[in-house]
Amino acid sequence: MMRFTTLLGLALLGGSLVACAPAQTAAPEVRATPSVDRVSFYPSQPGLAWTYLPQGEPADRTPYVLRSLGPTIFKGQTVSAFSLTGRGAEQTWFRQVGGDGVNLLGFTKPGVLVNLEPAWRELPAQAELRVGGAWQGATRVTVMDTEKNRVVREGTLNYRYDIQDRRQIAVPGGSYDVFVITRRVSDDLGGLFPAVQQMYYAPYIGEVRTYEDLLLTGQNYARPQVRP
Repeated sequence: MMRFTTLLGLALLGGSLVACAPAQTAAPEVRATPSVDRVSFYPSQPGLAWTYLPQGEPADRTPYVLRSLGPTIFKGQTVSAFSLTGRGAEQTWFRQVGGDGVNLLGFTKPGVLVNLEPAWRELPAQAELRVGGAWQGATRVTVMDTEKNRVVREGTLNYRYDIQDRRQIAVPGGSYDVFVITRRVSDDLGGLFPAVQQMYYAPYIGEVRTYEDLLLTGQNYARPQVRP
């Protein structure tokens, strides 16, 4: 309160004082800069961050920011949390990430908690990430209203993934060697997810083009010189 009162008083002294005031130097931003040596094939280390923009938008628009929050507990299990923010978006995913793949246990949005049982396999074991690879499964989806603490929707979701191609692609974040993955989803919850979507994935980087058609504009670590 004292600092606010002082600043208000200085503002009331008039334009002459403002004109004579020394220029202020912007303070450096606080950022997490993880060691590139610790970035895994499916990156999930705490502090990693990626920025995205919708395809076709000007590069100076406000980006969406995806952050790896690190280990946490979800449904009694140790998972890695990832959050997406920007333009009013606020979503957190809870995943188990390792050499055997990436499994989604659930996610949250404001006022909503979605549980998946068993976990939804989003990516396969490292050795299985290759053109021609495919996997499928089913999960029971429970949607909860967290404000009222009650289940508002339940149903079964079936999914299938096909790795259809591997190519070089250039996006605002740079040029990447990506796998083109098509996801097909069906459910009895009234179409909770789009039926068909496509994503570009680069090992040690992550989603270069997301299923929502967002393009990678950068990440807060240098790319390892490692090929999958």
